[in-house]
Amino acid sequence: LVYSPHIANLNLWKTSGHYDFYQEGMFDQMDVENEEYQIKPMNCPFHCLMYKDELRSYRDLPFRWGELGTVYRYERSGTLHGLMRVRGFTQDDAHIFCLPDQLQDEIVAVLDLTEEILSRFGFDKYDIMLSTRPDKSVGDDSIWDAATQALEGALHTKKWSYGVDEGGGAFYGPKIDVKIRDAI
Repeated sequence: LVYSPHIANLNLWKTSGHYDFYQEGMFDQMDVENEEYQIKPMNCPFHCLMYKDELRSYRDLPFRWGELGTVYRYERSGTLHGLMRVRGFTQDDAHIFCLPDQLQDEIVAVLDLTEEILSRFGFDKYDIMLSTRPDKSVGDDSIWDAATQALEGALHTKKWSYGVDEGGGAFYGPKIDVKIRDAI
């Protein structure tokens, strides 16, 4: 487990691209000694900074980090709704740094862990969605295609049926959404 600060210089989110894509969901910046600082809306840029903080070898991969990180998102007051839409929450967040040929196996391992955790809490019914590249995104087509294929391959390995949410991915990559069915 790693821990990241609750605020950082705004340039961190500008460099990562999060500022351009999520600015409307971020709180206003604060002035700290004549520099603009941002309360963190996500953990990703910190994990990337920690990873690149020292020289590493491809032989050390995969490299896995998890954080129980509190993040803060600006939600208009009319949209706040109990636990569904809040302005601050602690999320179990993880980032895996791996080689392209390790990607599918790492995804399968994450899906195995997800399944194990959900089953321990009695969740055995959930919908799976493969969320693909949105119109507003960054990155090379070949990287998006390889990432999407790795996600699809992992879902096939798990023998999970899934739907496709065209354009529902994050600006930086496709994703698998696990939607738990509950009593609400």
